[in-house]
Amino acid sequence: MRPGARLALLAAWLLALGGLGALVAHRLQISTDLRSFMPAPTTPEQRLLMEQVGDGPGSRLLLLAIEARCHAHVDAAACTTPAQRDATLAALSQGLAAALKGDARYSQVLNGSFDPGALDPALLPYRYLLSPTLDSQPLDEAYLADQLDQRLDDLSSPAAVLLKDLLPRDPTLEVLKLAQRWSPPKSPETRDGVWFSPQHEALLLVQTQAAGFDPDAQRQAIDGIRAAFARLPQHEAATLTPSGPGYFSVVVNAATRAQADWIGRISTVGFVALLLLAYRSVRSLLLGALPVVSAALAGMAALVLVYPQVHGITLAFGFTLLGVAQEYPIRLLSHRRAGEDALASARQLWPLLLTAIASACIAYLAFYASGVDGLKQLAVFTITGLLVAGFSTRYLLPYLLPAQVRDVAGMPWLVKARHLVDRLPRPRWVPLLVAAATVLMLACAPGPFWQNNLAALTPLPADLLLRDARLREALGAPDVRYLLLIQAPTEQGVLETSERLEPAIEALVARHAVDAIELPSKYLPSEATQRARQARLPDRATLQGSLAQAVSGLPFRQDLFAPFVDDVETARSAPLLTPERYAQSPLGQRLTAMLMHRGDHWLGLGTVSGVHDVAAIQAMAAAQGGGVRLLDMKGAAESLVAAYRVRILKALGVATLLLVLTITLSLRSVRRAWHVLAPMTLATFLVLAVERLMGIEISLFHLVALILAGGLGLHYALFFERETGDPAEQRRTLHATLVCVASALLVFGMLAWASIPVLRAIGLTVSLGVAFHFCLSILMAPHARQD
Repeated sequence: MRPGARLALLAAWLLALGGLGALVAHRLQISTDLRSFMPAPTTPEQRLLMEQVGDGPGSRLLLLAIEARCHAHVDAAACTTPAQRDATLAALSQGLAAALKGDARYSQVLNGSFDPGALDPALLPYRYLLSPTLDSQPLDEAYLADQLDQRLDDLSSPAAVLLKDLLPRDPTLEVLKLAQRWSPPKSPETRDGVWFSPQHEALLLVQTQAAGFDPDAQRQAIDGIRAAFARLPQHEAATLTPSGPGYFSVVVNAATRAQADWIGRISTVGFVALLLLAYRSVRSLLLGALPVVSAALAGMAALVLVYPQVHGITLAFGFTLLGVAQEYPIRLLSHRRAGEDALASARQLWPLLLTAIASACIAYLAFYASGVDGLKQLAVFTITGLLVAGFSTRYLLPYLLPAQVRDVAGMPWLVKARHLVDRLPRPRWVPLLVAAATVLMLACAPGPFWQNNLAALTPLPADLLLRDARLREALGAPDVRYLLLIQAPTEQGVLETSERLEPAIEALVARHAVDAIELPSKYLPSEATQRARQARLPDRATLQGSLAQAVSGLPFRQDLFAPFVDDVETARSAPLLTPERYAQSPLGQRLTAMLMHRGDHWLGLGTVSGVHDVAAIQAMAAAQGGGVRLLDMKGAAESLVAAYRVRILKALGVATLLLVLTITLSLRSVRRAWHVLAPMTLATFLVLAVERLMGIEISLFHLVALILAGGLGLHYALFFERETGDPAEQRRTLHATLVCVASALLVFGMLAWASIPVLRAIGLTVSLGVAFHFCLSILMAPHARQD
């Protein structure tokens, strides 16, 4: 091709890449909801698990601790007296709570202080229907007189400022009783009006609007909390420490990204240096990168055209799996002969490259067949990328490569390396030996084969877990593992069952089987209970008479409590409070999260705190009939992971059959197909056996890495299998394979040293796979076999 035409082709290619980049930049929206990488739930428990993982109250709960710097040994000069310290921390807690309550990112903020706004002003008359006071105490003269005597004492206490505005409308302080009822079941100590831990930290509970499994949204919520705290006066005297599932997802996400970034930078530099050393041509290096860049951009373009949002893990795994694509230009560069046109080399290599491309695409189809949205995206990305990389290597790259190249077959070190490879003993019993060793290692492997515990894949530092357990105990925050499920045909049926459970729950708490179980009826009684309480309310005339007698002899004006009388009269005739109407109040969102409609029935969710005797709770639930049961979220998660794995393994089984057919038809020989597929299969099982012997439990990430390693090994076996008697061509094959192996070991060997289990699983599995595939491909190559 003439220089002018070559430049025009390069410009057109770059222009096309620019267009793809612009499309991706304009339409790409990244999702971080990890539920996209979980399978569709098949049981009610799994369906509920998926909802609670992201939107459940426990997953969206952040635990905040404000600690004095002098107590944290950060700034000894900031130390003050205990009273001054507590006053400062209490002021910071109140200021932070006030700032967060006005922020739409947070649905609920609790710090132990009384919040008159917890109940919508329009719903204040309903306090007598919500409070259990009237269940045991009539609103008569004796009760009112006792309450007014207590108010006189309260007015001479520090609480007088709070009661002054509340007293005319609520002399019995039902609002305060409800606030206490709606506080966490096991509230911590209160000082200066806010919660404190035994370690002298001011404590807060914040529920975010964002899903717990959305690290980016949780990070924004936590950043908002930190920013609000930094704006408070005297914030320099204290430190703010968050905890909870959302914070953990942020920590894990940041640690994973940080390690992946530095490993990626080092690997990129090493990969560039390796290619420069192998080909000693900057131009070839830059041109050889075009198919890989094209693959990445084309894959992302396909995603943004097919899906409204692209998961971040899809891109991370996708770029990893596209490592197969870098072999296409490497093969072309290594197999060029001196004086031979690049187009002729591409034509000669194309049958094998096309077989390798088709085989890899078939393997990645297993992801699409899994039915999981995240893996379907991964399949679209990688298959599109591999096709673009392969076809651009065949039909575009040869026209741009320089006409004069150095034939790698003449390199002295390569001649020696090929001579060494040819002298390796290759007895026919190698496959049997490897198979026997694999079976023996699998049989002797310790521990369970599969990793079902998702938490083990993203472990947290011990100090974070210990701090979370301490704060959770101090605040009485719900356990994220257990939920008490209440099922009934109607919404009211759930609330009625919830009310009937309250005595049994109190008995469990008394026996120390559990610290607390928070039921939906705590926030909204059933209509039957509301109706009974409504019937106990006195009419206006009776209440006014009782109030006049109670006020007699006390320093209260006769008309002071007119708002109270009006509220009781309103409550007597008001329509009963429903969950739909209650949802409009600040506490309504809490109730909404505890009541769920499921087709022909309703579910109520009871959050559990401080589980000490699971069997006792299960026995209590069983005694109530089939409508009440204890859900173990960890057990449901493990069953979901197991079902997920089965689906992927089935899809991989189908992909394997298609792969065998593709290789056999392409090579037109069962014998030749055996020499390609046998080393790949043995190497894959050998990787599993070695990792199991090391005590590693196999997870989804190991399966993804095995597929990638299998794709790389397929390339090695395909090219070593070629029956050619040309020693120079054999050296070119060895050179290309060595470059591919070295680049893969460089990138994935770095990942194998990562501290994040997900990265380490991918790195170790691919590194072992590359090594085993390379060795077995050589030892089982037919043209090199010696009898």
